[in-house]
Amino acid sequence: MPRKKSYRFLTALLILLLTAGLAFAAPKKKRRAAKSRSSTTTTQQTVRKAQTRTTSVKRTRRRVTKRRATRHRRVRYNPWSSPTYAESTTGDVIQGEDPVVRSAAVEALGPYNGSVVVVDPSSGRILTIVNQRLALQSGFQPCSIIKVPVAIAALVEGIIDQSTAMRVYGRKRLTLTEALAHSDNPFFANLGNKLGFERFRHYAQMFGLGEKAGLDIDGEQPGMFPEEPPRNLNVGIMTSFGEGISLTPLQLAAMISAIANGGTLYYLQYPRSEQEVASLIPRVKRHLDIASWIPEIRPGMQAAVERGTARRANYDPSQPILGKTGTCTDVRTHMGWFGSFNEVGKNKLAVVVMLTGGRGVSGPTAAGIAGNVYKLLSQHDFFASAREITPAALIGAGSCCGL
Repeated sequence: MPRKKSYRFLTALLILLLTAGLAFAAPKKKRRAAKSRSSTTTTQQTVRKAQTRTTSVKRTRRRVTKRRATRHRRVRYNPWSSPTYAESTTGDVIQGEDPVVRSAAVEALGPYNGSVVVVDPSSGRILTIVNQRLALQSGFQPCSIIKVPVAIAALVEGIIDQSTAMRVYGRKRLTLTEALAHSDNPFFANLGNKLGFERFRHYAQMFGLGEKAGLDIDGEQPGMFPEEPPRNLNVGIMTSFGEGISLTPLQLAAMISAIANGGTLYYLQYPRSEQEVASLIPRVKRHLDIASWIPEIRPGMQAAVERGTARRANYDPSQPILGKTGTCTDVRTHMGWFGSFNEVGKNKLAVVVMLTGGRGVSGPTAAGIAGNVYKLLSQHDFFASAREITPAALIGAGSCCGL
């Protein structure tokens, strides 16, 4: 009997242990399954996150690519309404022009969008106009070119002489020669304020501003000079920058020719055939009583070429050029001016260059073009040979302006 009880006890204990083992194993399997499911979920989430990041990167790349493409297609803002470079000879009628002068002017102008006017200052004959359409328009702001008649006006009125040293800013003082050479704005603004608008207008109109420079030249426009001071515009701004004034290349050529020949303002004539060239009679618009003051401004105009704003025109020190540059902005067109005459040989010339456009357009650039005109003509011995003299009969209009 005791053995049976012992067996029963062992059997019961074994069943209890097996039951406990099964009970303990079941949660473990459940935990393993749960852990496996959790691991699978984490892996899936990681994959989804990676896919999301990949999609985001792809979208970002597409946006950047699209933005770059849009940037390349976008038209950049251009502050200038005229191009710097253009075909400037299109539409020109060249019958009656001097072929040697024409060739030199065209070559010197090159690709620039501008005009070159060359005049015989002893007669007023136009030898060539490159870009006739532009040259005959109603004109552009003259920029610092206006300083030439302002200088003469101040000399005639006794405001300064060649040796007057005028304070410009701080302790700096300049004479007329240095002010012309370096185109000093404060110097000429000061002169304009001393002259006043009425006296300034008197001398500007004396030189032909606001009226046609040519005699019966088809299509020529007269430019503009105001009859009264523009509102909110200081006279000094007009006399240093030319603001409020419209000048044509022909007007500048006539004015420079008058300075070159000692004070005779000719009507510019533009013969259109060999017959008209042979029969051309110089016609005087008016005589300007400025001969005694021209020697006062000549050193400044020569210094501009030798060491000032027009240095690019100085191709040969033994063949001096006298001139004045101008650089400014007329509305949305940048301007480059240069008015000049030479002092060598028998065939003296007045050469005017006007450039319009944007980047690269300036008075010094225009001066370089004019210098190339003189240089090319010199290489063809143009200034050494005697030119045929046109009839000398002069039909004048008398002395100008009570001077």
